[in-house]
Amino acid sequence: MDRAGLIQALSARCPASLASKLVDHFLEIRRDVATRTLGRAAPGKFVEVFVQVLRFLETGSFEEQPKVDEYLRQLDDRGSNLDDGLRICAARIARAMYTLRSKRNIAHTGTVDPNNYDLALLLHGAQWLLAELLRLTSNLTMEQAGALIAQVQAPIGGLVEDFGTRRIVLADLSVGNQILVLLHSHYPEAVTRKVILDSLDRNSQRTIKNNLSALWREKTIENVEDKRYVLTQKGLARAVSLIQIAMGS
Repeated sequence: MDRAGLIQALSARCPASLASKLVDHFLEIRRDVATRTLGRAAPGKFVEVFVQVLRFLETGSFEEQPKVDEYLRQLDDRGSNLDDGLRICAARIARAMYTLRSKRNIAHTGTVDPNNYDLALLLHGAQWLLAELLRLTSNLTMEQAGALIAQVQAPIGGLVEDFGTRRIVLADLSVGNQILVLLHSHYPEAVTRKVILDSLDRNSQRTIKNNLSALWREKTIENVEDKRYVLTQKGLARAVSLIQIAMGS
């Protein structure tokens, strides 16, 4: 997940401080769903920052402590210079997320136990809101915005473990499919051959290189620079399918 890239794209139209908070809260929700950890992320905070972003896009300023439900409810009914995708659709999704967070007890102790279904719904809502913001506010080309949005919408799970210097594909897959899943974890960034070799070092270098050549020939990966590889759209679709099957979804 390219945190810096997401923040930079959002900062084209809103304060970097808000962009940073929004992305960080999103990544916390995403991580909790991946690890099935309840109560660590704060979906309500994500919605609060989202409201601050909408307010800034609408008026050029924002409140430090916004009245979230009131703003979202009124935004749907009154006139605004915001695109209808944000004014109507995003406002309703954000309000539903805020209600779920409050009434279903995602972040604090109460009478209703939080559960993974609630958190998963909140993640999908956050993905949609962030993708819509990227689409409408970034000064990127359609290709660049599409790559970031695809990254936000990418499925998640415990299939790849990140050790800092390298990532290990934990799923029991063929070498070629391991390469696709590994590149998906870096997408849309290109990955050097050395990183791929180091990450898949339980296999022979010859086998890895042969699979890289085969994937390149079938146009699922592209050598964008000297020995740096990235998924093509065909490869991205195949990697997503592999991940969904491995996760049992």
